[in-house]
Amino acid sequence: MIFSYRDEKTHKEQYAWNAKVESEDEYTQMILLTWVQYDQYIQQTMQISAMWNHQIDANLIYVALRYSCKGNINETFEVLFEFEQWKFRNDNEQNYKKRIDEFLKGRCCNHNVNLFCVLLSEKYKMQTAIQHAKINTIYNCLPFVVKNKKQ
Repeated sequence: MIFSYRDEKTHKEQYAWNAKVESEDEYTQMILLTWVQYDQYIQQTMQISAMWNHQIDANLIYVALRYSCKGNINETFEVLFEFEQWKFRNDNEQNYKKRIDEFLKGRCCNHNVNLFCVLLSEKYKMQTAIQHAKINTIYNCLPFVVKNKKQ
């Protein structure tokens, strides 16, 4: 479906997929399909994760990089540092735990991303924490699963 405010080129870019042959034999091919929007940020996310010694949730890095910092690695690093300090101040992490059911009802199940969205809602008052979390979890989606985090 192409909306009137998007042209065909934008639509194709937004919904494009990359295909990569993962393995093949005489009769079959295993092809990995990845969303172009994810591919733009995956390598940067992994680089930032390595800088943090893989101690931060990759989905949190992805959200900070893509949603909050619009692809700016230096800004992402600063925002993540700010977040790590913020969550231990003023019982912010404990206060989130009191609201956890609100996020889960909204299908926002990544607690690190949800907590980051609480910080975003404090910085940018135009949206609530749950609105930020829904945008990132449901609309934009999170690319990493538990298996990916252990690499």
